[in-house]
Amino acid sequence: MFGLSGVGLNSTTYHVEALPEVWDAQIKVDAFAKSLKNKTFPFYAAWCEVFGNDTATGRDSQLYVDVVDEVNRSGAKQPRSVVMDVDDASEYAPKNADYQSDKTSFSVDDHFSDLSSPSTIHRFLNLKNFSSHSIALHSQQIISDPPSQHLVNDLSRILSDYRKPQNDIESALTPFASHLSTNLVEQVLKRCKNLGFSAQRFFIWAQKIPGFQHSKESHHILVDILGSSREFPFLWDFITEMKRTESCEISQEIFWIVFRAYSRANFPGDAIRAFNKMTDFGIRPRVDDLDQLLYALCKKKHVKHAQEFFDQVKGEDLSPSVKTYSILIRGWADIGDSECAQKLFDEMLERGFTVDLLAWNSILDALCKGGKVDEAYEQFHGMKNRGFEPDAYSYSIFIHAFCDANDLHSAFKVLDTMKRNNLIPNVYTYNAVIKRLCKNGTVEEAYELLNEMIERRAKPDTWSYNTILAFHCDRNEVNLFLKLISRMDRDTCKLDRHTFNLVLKMLIRIGRFDRVEKVWNSMEERGFHPTVSTYAVMVHGLCKKRKKHDDAYRYFEMMIDEGVPPYAATCEMLRNKLVGLGFAEQADILAEKMERRTSVTIQEAASLMRGNRAHLRFRAEEEEEEYSDDNDD
Repeated sequence: MFGLSGVGLNSTTYHVEALPEVWDAQIKVDAFAKSLKNKTFPFYAAWCEVFGNDTATGRDSQLYVDVVDEVNRSGAKQPRSVVMDVDDASEYAPKNADYQSDKTSFSVDDHFSDLSSPSTIHRFLNLKNFSSHSIALHSQQIISDPPSQHLVNDLSRILSDYRKPQNDIESALTPFASHLSTNLVEQVLKRCKNLGFSAQRFFIWAQKIPGFQHSKESHHILVDILGSSREFPFLWDFITEMKRTESCEISQEIFWIVFRAYSRANFPGDAIRAFNKMTDFGIRPRVDDLDQLLYALCKKKHVKHAQEFFDQVKGEDLSPSVKTYSILIRGWADIGDSECAQKLFDEMLERGFTVDLLAWNSILDALCKGGKVDEAYEQFHGMKNRGFEPDAYSYSIFIHAFCDANDLHSAFKVLDTMKRNNLIPNVYTYNAVIKRLCKNGTVEEAYELLNEMIERRAKPDTWSYNTILAFHCDRNEVNLFLKLISRMDRDTCKLDRHTFNLVLKMLIRIGRFDRVEKVWNSMEERGFHPTVSTYAVMVHGLCKKRKKHDDAYRYFEMMIDEGVPPYAATCEMLRNKLVGLGFAEQADILAEKMERRTSVTIQEAASLMRGNRAHLRFRAEEEEEEYSDDNDD
């Protein structure tokens, strides 16, 4: 855009400035331009130096592959921070073990001893430069064994610390050349999905190692990373490079990833244009590609765009299937428009399609979600009259509808009908009933349903247990909480990150800060890496405890160091705690650190840490509210 007349960059705010008519004209040509209006570009000058200015003519401009090569050859600076083992959180872990005794008698140590492990020692990496001959010697044999977690952690830490264009990431990665394997590369890329530029540089570095060749999966992961980070120009450059070098087949699955990326980014028009670009890469779109596009659009509520494109192509070369109609019907169902869903269903019948059970279930789901349960019941009987025998999913649609309406009596009647017909509800359906029972405070019936699931061989999953664990956690029922954790182990049901969040929340609440540290360290060994919600549990929980603001500060700082953008509520919670205790300067120090990060989201959150809510784009809170418990002094 900077090549257009009347467009410039504000040197103070780093926002794009343009006349209103220029904005309007550009948005009509490129819908992506709309997202640039409120976006900051603090590193624009650096990128001009890296990429070259004249992208309009191509003079002095480069693809990202060329940029990475040039940056790696440039003898760039090392970052000031020392690379630290990701597993070692001892620097940040709570050091006080002030135990507040609970009235109930229990042994936390007995129940959580298997979650703890000896802390590891800091390991420092030798970051001196290695020659290409040295790399060749190290890489004569590419290891194919599963990578150790320590290797994944070490490489992930390097990608986090060396994320700036001027950092010499290649020299830091060189000592790991002898350990390189396709499996290791895949694990590191999956771990560093939020580090787009570093992930690209890591991918290119690995590609240069003699004897090493990226897997198809690695190519797909990098496409997903570039799409998730909204680096769409880089994404298309990468796909073009794949085609040119034939390093990986350009398959339908690549474009399916692109469809999902654009849909997640709320660019439905670009997702549709990506579908039309498939022919440029030698792929003739088929009906399953259309299904994938429509599914990606509908999943992110872009149902109107999906419907418009469907109406456009259904009379051309592509002949939609019953599955195509079912996807759209479900899309309308998810946004509660049962009328449009019914219209599609009727159109499908008029065009002579042989409607299958999936299509019938789709219209039942649409009617129930639209609040028309009676009409759905009529369709249910109409389906049976046409010779279709309802399956477990057909009944589960009504169970979900009754649970949403808090009509558990009707939900259990449907469950009884399924028993008589020898149909077993899936775990998702059982979980819906368990959730409603816990919300209504009838946890005893939830346990009965848990037992029924095991009896009927519908094995409970982690969510089945987490729902009841959350009930006990909210009521400080420690013994019952611990018993259910033990039962999960007996039933060989693995803990997930939500379970860990609940465990940490419970331990902080009862004052077992020594166990908090051990559980935190054990997460890495079990393959769980703290997400924004886990950090929020720690910061919010510790802020609500006396004399624990230092620990809350450490965990917040750890989150920023890991490149995880915090919730707005977490920033406000910690700032208010520090200011209230007379430590406003600590909040300012944190804000300065956040402003130095490369993540724009973290930079924007620094305004909250300074107490400034103006012009801030808030990060949406996720589905769980695991840190929103009442104040525990």
